[in-house]
Amino acid sequence: MDPFEVRMQFLGLLRRLDASQQSIRKIVGYAVKYCPSCGEDLWDCMLEECQKGSLNSRINILYLVDSLCEASLLSKPPPGVSQPSSSYVNYVTRDLRKVVDGVVPEGRQGLPNLMSTRQILESWRTKRIIEPQKVDDAITLLDERRAAAIASAASATSPESSAGALSRDDIKRRMEEDRERHKRLRERRWVQPVGQEMPAAMPPLASFMPLTDEGAGVDELALDIEFDNEWETTSDWNEDDDEAVADENELCFLDPVEGGDARFEQAMDLS
Repeated sequence: MDPFEVRMQFLGLLRRLDASQQSIRKIVGYAVKYCPSCGEDLWDCMLEECQKGSLNSRINILYLVDSLCEASLLSKPPPGVSQPSSSYVNYVTRDLRKVVDGVVPEGRQGLPNLMSTRQILESWRTKRIIEPQKVDDAITLLDERRAAAIASAASATSPESSAGALSRDDIKRRMEEDRERHKRLRERRWVQPVGQEMPAAMPPLASFMPLTDEGAGVDELALDIEFDNEWETTSDWNEDDDEAVADENELCFLDPVEGGDARFEQAMDLS
């Protein structure tokens, strides 16, 4: 197919997108298939739909992008093709601010999509799909918009403030689709990311030693990222840790009773 026909078919698929995995997988397969020849054009289609679609369709597109990033990192380009399908991840990294602006517009109208968007961003940060600093900037933007929307809602007294409210049928549909999306997100939350080349400018994560040698497989990289996630969320040593060690020490190493059996081990010296 020529690029124009690919684009038109893709737009038709996007406009029929819903929260079901069958619908998402169909579009993901199409986008990965035509990435080498029309990848950036297809990405522009997704950005356009994020700007002009309904709130439900916008959040569906964000979950589509999430699945597309995962599929892109797992897929390999056909023989003789220089552009890998993982370029979709590069497009998301480059246009992350535009995606967030489209899915969570300013004002009260963007609040229904805010929490779901934040969950997706935190998932990307945990799996290192997107640079953590870019994700942090996007989450900060969401927090600012939430605070501004709450402040404007508190001061709004005119009936026009509820003009953009969803209908009863839209609310029911949104609840059903949210159940489907959140179920899928919980299923994938424990999954560690696949191997990819991280940007050279990205600061290294804290760790005792690199767990992944050059040329190691995906399993080693997943272990390395899992360790980094745990290490980054561990607090510094404090008084609570001292007390916990002292309690464990007291349970493990009993002091000998005066005049009693001298076979008891002495307590560990913590000084």
